[in-house]
Amino acid sequence: MLLDAPGKPLRPAELPEPEPSSGELLLRVRACAVCRTDLHIVDGELTRPKLPLVPGHMIVADVVGEERRVGVPWLGWTDGECAYCVADLENLCDRAQFTGYDRDGGFAEYAVADERFCFALPEGYADLEVAPLLCSGLIGYRALRFTGDAPRLGLYGFGASAHIIVQVALHQGRRVFAFTRPGDTEGQEFARELGAEWAGGSDQSPPEELDAAIIFAPVGALVPTALRAVRKAGTVVCAGIHMSDIPAFPYELLWGERVVRSVANLTRRDGEEFLALAPRVPVRTQIRSFALEEANEAIDHLRRGEVHGSAVLQPTVVEQLDRDLRMHLPPDP
Repeated sequence: MLLDAPGKPLRPAELPEPEPSSGELLLRVRACAVCRTDLHIVDGELTRPKLPLVPGHMIVADVVGEERRVGVPWLGWTDGECAYCVADLENLCDRAQFTGYDRDGGFAEYAVADERFCFALPEGYADLEVAPLLCSGLIGYRALRFTGDAPRLGLYGFGASAHIIVQVALHQGRRVFAFTRPGDTEGQEFARELGAEWAGGSDQSPPEELDAAIIFAPVGALVPTALRAVRKAGTVVCAGIHMSDIPAFPYELLWGERVVRSVANLTRRDGEEFLALAPRVPVRTQIRSFALEEANEAIDHLRRGEVHGSAVLQPTVVEQLDRDLRMHLPPDP
């Protein structure tokens, strides 16, 4: 599926099979989850994509010619030598290339990726189930790390990332308070089903002070809202790659040594740590699957907030192969 220009729908396109360069892998895509970042790219809120572009950066794929499954995340390449890279901050590399933005991504049947930035995937997860871990999970995990050991955690926006991170936070012994769009009772019930102690609209106050909050929704007005909810010395982490403008707010909301910080991209270390942790929790993803050619429909559902959990695309050829395999499996005893 190809993006020709921001603001236009993706279109099906027949492209030549990509050719890997030295150090790259040729991949047969088995699944690719849809991220809010993809929505920001399609809508033109991230302004410098390669065009035309194959979006998608939560790729689960087989290495062509090998019996090996890998995951491809947002961070697709860094120079390895700048001040950020040598300081273990490769996520901030000024020359970084991002999958599905600077490099063609996984809304396709085939892709290429730098082998150094591919992850081994934990066993026990089906392709569709593991795909959301590769960004929704990784970015959420990095954001969670920046909250320290905060025991009372608020999650603003309960979508793909939050539904994963609530499970990790509970595994760590934290108490979770979930905030959805006002009136989204279905989303609030979803949060409670996953273990949130309290769930309400973002226009509501939690029943007690929070020690930290993570904002997943790309809504700048939630920053002062979250600051009001956290205690003195509390932290508010903005986990999105894009956010609407943050409105002016009185200094007293920040005073008391409260901290506001952002999360930018991910490092390979984040990925290795989280993918090792996920099966121990164990993290279970809630997915809604779409055929590859239904990418625009999946993006529209995400835009309207109609996906509880993660939307995942699957190439039709893989979908058919999986269906054929299931037809030939012996029945359960």
